[in-house]
Amino acid sequence: MSDRAEMRGPVTRRRRTTISGGGGGSTGVKQANGNKSHDAGEKPPQCPAKAKAGDEASKHASNNGKVDREGGMSGQQQQQLRSSPKRQRSAAEDISDRLSCHVLQESLLSSASGYSNYRGILNWCVVMLVLSNARLFLENIIKYGILVDPIQVVSLFLKDPYSWPAACLIIASNVFILAALYTERRLAVGTISETTGLIFHIFILTCLMICPAVTVLTVTSMTPVGGVLSLGIYTVLFLKLYSYKDANRWCREIRQAKAKRLTRSYSCPTVAQSNGSALQTHVSYPGNLTHRDMYYFVFAPTLCYQLNFPRSPRIRKRFLMRRLFEMLFFMQLLVGLIQQWMVPTIQNSMKPFQEMDFSRMMERLLKLAVPNHLIWLIFFYWFFHSSLNFVAELLQFGDREFYKDWWNSETVTYFWANWNIPVHKWCLRHFYKPMLRRGVNKFLAQTAVFLVSAFFHEYLVSVPLKMFRLWAFMGMMAQVPLAWFVGRFLNGNYGNAAVWMSLIIGQPVAVLMYVHDYYVIHYGSTT
Repeated sequence: MSDRAEMRGPVTRRRRTTISGGGGGSTGVKQANGNKSHDAGEKPPQCPAKAKAGDEASKHASNNGKVDREGGMSGQQQQQLRSSPKRQRSAAEDISDRLSCHVLQESLLSSASGYSNYRGILNWCVVMLVLSNARLFLENIIKYGILVDPIQVVSLFLKDPYSWPAACLIIASNVFILAALYTERRLAVGTISETTGLIFHIFILTCLMICPAVTVLTVTSMTPVGGVLSLGIYTVLFLKLYSYKDANRWCREIRQAKAKRLTRSYSCPTVAQSNGSALQTHVSYPGNLTHRDMYYFVFAPTLCYQLNFPRSPRIRKRFLMRRLFEMLFFMQLLVGLIQQWMVPTIQNSMKPFQEMDFSRMMERLLKLAVPNHLIWLIFFYWFFHSSLNFVAELLQFGDREFYKDWWNSETVTYFWANWNIPVHKWCLRHFYKPMLRRGVNKFLAQTAVFLVSAFFHEYLVSVPLKMFRLWAFMGMMAQVPLAWFVGRFLNGNYGNAAVWMSLIIGQPVAVLMYVHDYYVIHYGSTT
């Protein structure tokens, strides 16, 4: 036998084992590779190249040719031949998986992993917070009993049921509103000069701050809570009338510069149209100087005046009722938490402060931090979300951006710029940018903004309590070096943690300072 036959021998034997019905020796090889007429008797034999292109799935056969599909094979066998490469690949992958089970990767909690879905951990924190506060609440109930008293809430606003000084003071604010409106009307027609109008506005704004403060300090039937409420309304009115004065002055400057009749608003001409208020009637200066326009601005949830506010197309009754329900519910919750949780803690903190026991003072401070911070968060949601959205929906006021994501603040400056958007817009529009236009340094302008904010914080606390300790003023001014330190040395999560720490610890410190001084002044002799 030749070398070629010897080389083909093993191949022939392998084929004889895979193809059934074959003969012996070379005859079987010829039947497997030869003419199909011996088996089927119908079709001519296929060439190896064409068979390889038509049925590539049978690579385990010899390279000399391909087995014909109709050479006596059943459909199940043909399907097995077609799927055999897939089975081989899956088997190879299975073996590969058994051999190698490790890849190059980081742990999930490593910053290099890029993993950011911590929803389960957040839910765990919420559950732990609820459980810990529930324990504190039960401990408080067992120790003090039920302290919630709705009658006591009424006494916080009224000492004498026949004397309503806070309500009368709020009603009297209409005098300043109408005085500002009539002053602007005289300026619009040119009856008085710009200098005279400016003097009138300064006099109105000064009286707006002094008169309620004098009333609160001199009227004995005025309660601290009533004083805070009335002074808060007068402070908001002061900021509104200041913005009203500036916006109308800008309109007069534009009218004088263009020397022609205005056909649209110049304070914010395009925002109203882009917020679904195209059907609203747009006014131009001095057509805005009406009682309707003035009182709409007074009640609108904004501090910055413009001639045409963005308006929503309709009042959504369901949205309005949800906000009303939230207002009532959270108001009751705030009163209950203050009476049941904060008041006993504050009362128990007076003795360590009088004895200057620093360890007990720190313990009381940390104990007060939890309820104080919880009440502050509930108040934020009640006022900035529920109440302001309720008023905005009722007045169809379109701009509902009352706050931004201050909880993600990585700097102190970002927090103060985003947690109270109406005040931030006023400071930016009427105080900060005008100072920059006059050439004032940016840092000095920011410091001046904190200075004004510190004044109003102290004004709203010291005057109703009828004592001047400057704790709120110093607390606000301390934000300036704190903002510099956090922005300079702390970044990312560390900066955010520093902001939260200043909120959680800073507020109860000021609360304890004022309450301690108030108790010493009013009840020092009895205690």
